[in-house]
Amino acid sequence: MSLVQMSVRDEPVAVTEKPGRKPGFGRHSRLVFGLVVPVVLALGWEILVRLGLANGRLVPPPSVIFATFAELARSGELQRHILVTTSRVAAGFAIGTITGTLLGAISGYSALTRRLFDPTLQALRAIPSIAWVPLFILWFGIFEGSKITLISVGVFFPVYLGVMGAVMSVDRKLVEVGRAFRLSPVAMVRRILLPAVLPAYVIALRSGLGLGWMFVVAAELLGASEGLGFLLVDGQQLGKPAQIVAAIVAFAIIGKISDWIIVLATAPLLRWEDRFSAERVAD
Repeated sequence: MSLVQMSVRDEPVAVTEKPGRKPGFGRHSRLVFGLVVPVVLALGWEILVRLGLANGRLVPPPSVIFATFAELARSGELQRHILVTTSRVAAGFAIGTITGTLLGAISGYSALTRRLFDPTLQALRAIPSIAWVPLFILWFGIFEGSKITLISVGVFFPVYLGVMGAVMSVDRKLVEVGRAFRLSPVAMVRRILLPAVLPAYVIALRSGLGLGWMFVVAAELLGASEGLGFLLVDGQQLGKPAQIVAAIVAFAIIGKISDWIIVLATAPLLRWEDRFSAERVAD
């Protein structure tokens, strides 16, 4: 048990149980409520188009988009493009997370390292994603190297900032307690710094993953022959708005699923938190 967990659990906490709440009901209700807005909007647009009150040519109704999904799935294109894009994001997310975590932890722990590297990294963070594309293509070519590098850059900065800020904001009293117990540097990290940093680290991972999905679009818009970004460009060039919207919807669905996976994977590590919200799994 970490000292952060001990400090939380040792304090008396008044727990108010909610009578009559069935296990699992909250999770299912969150899923249902989360679908209300997109379903209502989709049904509303479908009704407007069918009644002739709106033109569905530039913004196709859900029925046309679903038919486009089915056609792409039957031909195998949808699965291939999703797999390619997902593999690129996964590789870039892994590289960006590792480098951002290491450099963020070092910068947060060491003031000298922070003063040395942070100003340069903050300047680089302000560069738009599309500005990196010509340079990375020149360095790595138009193949996977440039695309994965661009995604890694997008993931790196939110993870770096999140980790550095979390380490810097660790309660000084907890560190003093660890020193009073004569904890080794490894034990200090494992029992104090790591539990204190984890909540902010999870948020940084989710932010980095979101930017990774955004950066993959910029990577695939130029010089790609596969991926959901290629579907966007192909739909634009061939005048297929249904294909464009279908690719956007695919991005939204896969992005939400990947974010949900991170939340579920990290939820057991954060059960010790005495949070204001009683929910254990975020939406």
